[in-house]
Amino acid sequence: MIRIATVVALALAVTGCGRAARESDDPIVSKDDTASIAQASSAAAGETPAAFAQCKICHTTEPGKHLIGPSLAGIYGKPAAAVAGYPYSAALKHSGLTWNDAALDRFLEAPMKAVPGTRMTYAGLKDPAARRELVAYMKTL
Repeated sequence: MIRIATVVALALAVTGCGRAARESDDPIVSKDDTASIAQASSAAAGETPAAFAQCKICHTTEPGKHLIGPSLAGIYGKPAAAVAGYPYSAALKHSGLTWNDAALDRFLEAPMKAVPGTRMTYAGLKDPAARRELVAYMKTL
């Protein structure tokens, strides 16, 4: 009986060895993480994320060209309200923010909550994966 149990256990172990690993089998990488990595990769490759369609209503990615909002070209890593030629609100000028991953994520989620008094009246982007994708894209501008 022990011999049969050993053979069955060995057979089960061997059949699992040749199985191809799937992302869903990895307990460390969730489906959300996998999607975020893919989105960030496409943003890093220079593809404009779908969520940026909302941004384009007020912002450009062309240096020095402003619409209702300032150009977003080259802002990543710079202090908030630093783009020349745009009349920022006093609230944003005095916010002390530097546009890094955390600051952009918080601001994009709820601009008026992150910087009370900002002129950016956008309600915010609630989807964290879409925000990560936008931040990754903004790094490429």
